[in-house]
Amino acid sequence: MSQRILIVDDEESIVMLLKYNIDQAGYETDVAYTGPEALEKALATTYDMIVLDVMLPGMDGMEVCKQLRQNQVETPILMLTAKDDEFDKVLGLELGADDYLTKPFSPREVVARIKAILRRMIREPMGQDSRYIEIADLIIYPEQYEATIKGNSLLFTPKEFELLHYLSQNIGRVLSRDQLLSAVWNYDFVGDTRIVDVHVSHLREKIEPDTKKPVYIKTIRGLGYKMEEPK
Repeated sequence: MSQRILIVDDEESIVMLLKYNIDQAGYETDVAYTGPEALEKALATTYDMIVLDVMLPGMDGMEVCKQLRQNQVETPILMLTAKDDEFDKVLGLELGADDYLTKPFSPREVVARIKAILRRMIREPMGQDSRYIEIADLIIYPEQYEATIKGNSLLFTPKEFELLHYLSQNIGRVLSRDQLLSAVWNYDFVGDTRIVDVHVSHLREKIEPDTKKPVYIKTIRGLGYKMEEPK
């Protein structure tokens, strides 16, 4: 079955251009032109990916993203914007977006980003692989993109899980922000290491007993981050 993608933009020419190229890449597409329409569709229908413009009538893309995450919709979101502003980029990621692309962009670049995100989301069927990583009360199931803490299931965006998995694979090792950007995002965000800080903050909110005194993901001042087993 083809993967289904929701395209959201208020400019019909952009929607049609993206739809044509994404359809040609083998995906099924649905479209929305306003924030409220996008939110309604994303809450009512299961999509594999949402391509979401920031500037939308009725409700902007940031608010759509925020409300979807508050409703525990963890569908990967690629945000599009005409603004080349670091604050907007970080805010979008803080609200739960998985990636960010600034206009003008080529349709081929959008399709490449979609393929990269969805490729990382492919999961093996449950029960086919029983491997897991156990760190104190935290258990990570890489093939299922799932994790539990003290037996309670955790919800992650794809990027959050990939970061958690990479840190757990390198437990005890100090990793710089640039190393984490390269390993998890797969391309270079020059000068955008705040993206790593945002995602680490999200992880701490979900796995740390006390975010002010983290025991799993430690900050190593001037160097980066290190995952440890709590003592």
